[in-house]
Amino acid sequence: MDVSSRVRFGDFEANLRSGELRRNGLKVKLGDQSFQVLALLLENPGEVVTREELRQKLWTEDTFVDFEAGLNSAVKRLRDALGDSADEPRFIETLPRHGYRFVAAVETVRESPLPLRVESIAVLPLENLTGDPAQDYFVDGMTDALITRLAQIGTLRVISRTSAMQYKGTREPLAEIARKLKVDAVVEGTVTRSGGRVRITAQLIHAPTDRHLWASHYERDLTDILLLQAEVARAIAEEIKVKLTPQEQARLASGRLVNPEAYEAYLRGRLHWNKRTEEGMKKGLQLFEHALEKDPSYALSHAGVAECFNMLGFWGVAAPHEVSPKARAAASKALEIDGNLPEAHAALGWVLFTYDRDWAAGERELRRAIELNPGYATAHQWYSHLLAYQGRVEEAFAQVRRTLELDPLSLVMNSSGALIYLLARQYDQAIERVHRTLELDPHFAPLYLWLGWALGRMGQHLEALEALSKAVPLSGNGPRYLAGLGHGYGVAGQSAEALKTLAQLEEMAKQRYVSAYDFAVIYAGLGENEKAFTWLQKACEERSTWLALVKADSRFDSLHSDPRFQELARRVGVAAA
Repeated sequence: MDVSSRVRFGDFEANLRSGELRRNGLKVKLGDQSFQVLALLLENPGEVVTREELRQKLWTEDTFVDFEAGLNSAVKRLRDALGDSADEPRFIETLPRHGYRFVAAVETVRESPLPLRVESIAVLPLENLTGDPAQDYFVDGMTDALITRLAQIGTLRVISRTSAMQYKGTREPLAEIARKLKVDAVVEGTVTRSGGRVRITAQLIHAPTDRHLWASHYERDLTDILLLQAEVARAIAEEIKVKLTPQEQARLASGRLVNPEAYEAYLRGRLHWNKRTEEGMKKGLQLFEHALEKDPSYALSHAGVAECFNMLGFWGVAAPHEVSPKARAAASKALEIDGNLPEAHAALGWVLFTYDRDWAAGERELRRAIELNPGYATAHQWYSHLLAYQGRVEEAFAQVRRTLELDPLSLVMNSSGALIYLLARQYDQAIERVHRTLELDPHFAPLYLWLGWALGRMGQHLEALEALSKAVPLSGNGPRYLAGLGHGYGVAGQSAEALKTLAQLEEMAKQRYVSAYDFAVIYAGLGENEKAFTWLQKACEERSTWLALVKADSRFDSLHSDPRFQELARRVGVAAA
């Protein structure tokens, strides 16, 4: 029988090339030795496969005692997976002391010889076969790295990490996953780790037809982990015959030795950074810095430091003068080491337009990040912010659509999309996006901030206050959220409550950084324009990150006719928009 074909029997289908067993389209977990026994029986249906033949094929170097125990165990696990019985066999008949025979009808499924186009792909979470759940972060990091490698191919749409991770441990049929993610093919695989060695097995499947296009395995020392990732990505690119530019070929194949401790700290840092919470960003920053202690030349760790500092500034967790220069320095250091690192270009771009107010340079860096890695959703996300802040809303929407093509199930990308609609004053669309995203996670604080903001602008003040009141505790009483609630009270005519919130913010400012921008938001809600301008001026002096969106922030619309606002917009760099 052709070992490259698929074989069907009963409710089962086995792919003898990839080593995969499915029942009614769902994957059945089966160990390697048990599958090899099954494969040998399927290659000889109706015929006796002797124990000696099995020993020669599968246990060539083992002793007789080891073989007996190993074969009995492998057959038992195989029967368990098939729901079969030695007493009343439906599939595998035992011939005592002689061998086994596959007794069910077997159908060979021939693959179509026609080439299949693959223009979009999802890398599903690799399976942890280390036997240690504590290694999940390492295995997830392998998934993330493979996605990042493939996303550098301009002609291939690759689903980003967050959306792919939604299918960790799933039993959904591949065709259904592919339909939901709107991709042509999926990559499945496993990771094992023993001592200082790492082994990845991977297979590429054309989802609509369930046709296995490629399967292989790779093994290297942990210090060569980046080269291993490059090997797998390059093999997939070659198999789907995607056209690569010389630059893409070079980037796809790039790799270097990396300190194992540094790499593990980096992976843990990405795990926390991806949460996008204040705690997650702080923990991610700590781990990226630890990675740099072990390997100061690891550019991705420098980029990770820059990303964390950027977002700590954006959410008002730390003063801009404390974090933005550090973000710029870390991104610049990463680019000294690797001038083609998309993450570093994107991080530098963010600092340039939000803190340095060099919008043209910031846009160049973000566009460069996208050029280097068209599948890097964060670069598209941050570019959508730059465009929306400048009032270039149609261009911003195009970037939002791209982030959602790449990462359709991401809380961060969906939430960011809602904010862009909000800044464009398309409140109905913002509210719709928020409600759809709340289905992914009803506890994500930014969504309630955007929802309350949008409802308030539409005059639905009670509903707005309900949403804003939820946002505050979910954020851990973040100043940016308190400011939103205070503004909501002000425009709803509940001045006493707005002043209470303002007092909370003032008290908080004695203990931690609170942006002047947040005070200005509340005073604007109260209609106290003079005080709003006073605090906006302070925000300008402190180089508040959110001041970059001041013209797009509809909560300040009542100030637009004042010449002082036009002067402020000019200083920020958005006056011409």
